[in-house]
Amino acid sequence: MENTTPQVALETPFRRFVRNFFSSKIASAGFVLLVVIVFAALFAPWLSPQNPYDLSLLDVMDSRMAPGEQSFGGTMTFLLGTDEQGRDMLSAILYGIRISVAVAVTSTVIALMIGLTLGLLAGYLGGRIEAFIMRVADIQLSFPPILIALILLALTGPGVGKIIVALVAVQWAYYARTARSAALVERKKEYIEAATALGLSPTRIMLRHLLPNCLPPLIVISALQVASAISLEATLSFLGLGLPVTEPSLGLLIANGFQYLLSGKYWISFFPGIALLLTVVAINLVADQLRDVLNPRLQTQ
Repeated sequence: MENTTPQVALETPFRRFVRNFFSSKIASAGFVLLVVIVFAALFAPWLSPQNPYDLSLLDVMDSRMAPGEQSFGGTMTFLLGTDEQGRDMLSAILYGIRISVAVAVTSTVIALMIGLTLGLLAGYLGGRIEAFIMRVADIQLSFPPILIALILLALTGPGVGKIIVALVAVQWAYYARTARSAALVERKKEYIEAATALGLSPTRIMLRHLLPNCLPPLIVISALQVASAISLEATLSFLGLGLPVTEPSLGLLIANGFQYLLSGKYWISFFPGIALLLTVVAINLVADQLRDVLNPRLQTQ
């Protein structure tokens, strides 16, 4: 007798996530753009026409050359022009993206770990611990992020490690409040009550049960905060309080050409600004789609 039972194809959660994520053409375009940007950042030393921070390769005669012009010695063509020091702008942008992305991702990961830990403790333990952590978070969130970062960097000075600390100080409260809210919701559910009744330790309950259910919203916030950190770092570097000139990011590259805009040397600031814009837009597009996939209730009907 012929078997007419329909064959149901089982779809793994990962394949379902990938299918839902790439169902949006805009998100797919953002993801491809982000992959290209990250690839360029990771392999900047190999993709760049020159090392823009090797003084032995720079020639003052190549200063402020327009896009498409050849070097003074005729050895290379500057596709995006040069800055006031004779650095190839394409090479400087690739290195600048690398530094900006590295600083933003590092600060976001550290802030996520701190905020997630404090948020889980506040949401699960409650009491005075919750009150203390949330009051500190409320105080931090009551000030504009750029003001906190400016104060910290004005006291400590520019530097990669110092700006990472400043960005962590700005970001951790967002994760703490989100993790605490998610933990409060999960704490009232039956599986948490069952785990408590079985005598499991608070640490095991938080790590094995609360943490996996609190991660989805934090993943979305992390993606958005990477874009925010890149923008904030660029602003601080533009103001001269971010990264030092020996390790310039996109913000510092924009600042370097700002004084030449009125003289027609637009490319020194314009092309780093475009690179910064594309990076932030790509991250935001991916983050928006992550939000819709991880929380289908937020999807536009």
